[in-house]
Amino acid sequence: MMATMLDYIDQQSETLQVILREFEDKLASLRNHLIGRTVNKITLLATGSSYNAALCARYYFEQHFGILVEIKEPYNFVHYERVDPATDLVIAISQSGKSASTLEAMQKVQALGIAVFCLTASPVSPAAKQADGVLDINTGIESVGFVTRGFSATVINLLLIALIVAESQGQLTPAERTTTLADLQQAAQAIPGVIDKSNAFFCRHRDHLAQSRRFVAIGYGALVGVAKECETKFTETVRQPSSGFELEAYMHGPYLEANPDHTLFFIEDRPHERSAALRDYMQPAVGAVFTVTLAAENNALNTLGLDITLTHNFSPLLLVIPFQLLAFNISAAKGIDLSLRIFDDFDNVLKSKI
Repeated sequence: MMATMLDYIDQQSETLQVILREFEDKLASLRNHLIGRTVNKITLLATGSSYNAALCARYYFEQHFGILVEIKEPYNFVHYERVDPATDLVIAISQSGKSASTLEAMQKVQALGIAVFCLTASPVSPAAKQADGVLDINTGIESVGFVTRGFSATVINLLLIALIVAESQGQLTPAERTTTLADLQQAAQAIPGVIDKSNAFFCRHRDHLAQSRRFVAIGYGALVGVAKECETKFTETVRQPSSGFELEAYMHGPYLEANPDHTLFFIEDRPHERSAALRDYMQPAVGAVFTVTLAAENNALNTLGLDITLTHNFSPLLLVIPFQLLAFNISAAKGIDLSLRIFDDFDNVLKSKI
């Protein structure tokens, strides 16, 4: 039987735990490369869900270890931008390893004599073969085009890469390493409970969500990546206008389109004063306002509260799960058969993948 999007969502807890057990081997080429090197700035080449995953992970590098991270979308990078000479490490992220624009961006960097590592689920892909070092996401390729397991795996691998870089530079104590890995393990083990709560939330609000015609997700910090992944997944599966915004960015214009057709999701790792103020203001203007949070529900009907304590920079690992499930469940409620391929000749005509 062919796997479904739901199957891959359900596999995420086990998959992340495997990654945590095996990352030293799967990411060994990076650790070896870093011997005797200092890394102050990293460039990540990514597009689509890989870009969103990079947004989820970047602030862990920056806030916790002071390592600057620049995320570049490959096409613009190749044709309109220059390589920053201060860059110490370049990582191309491509789950399939077949993205034509990512491969071209890698070649642009390598032409300047800079090593490029490829973070991929396919160590034998064109991008992996082009790279100076392969970083195996350790999931294998998802047969469903709407990646879920691979997204979470990319996020946790980037967090682990931050640990490896910091440790190579003496920025990480053994005690902190142990604590961090334990926190990530706890997050992975919490996923089944998150799935149960997310499914219950959907059942409570099924009628509204099935009829909604515009979805907007709003987050801050590392949760901007979750908001953008909501945009990506809903656009791919629910196939209704969907957007993901940074909290303050939404206040600078996008709020003006709000109307009763809109459903807003506020994504929080804890009670957030600015997010709450915007939520309260927008509620009368839209069809529904929901909060997806690590905090407890406190009997609020429109809140999906996971009641889990987790640092902000790790919170995307859990807070993305509800949106993956909502994408699957809402599309099913709208009668969309995700097993039927559409635009089947797209990659061949547009040459977007090799």
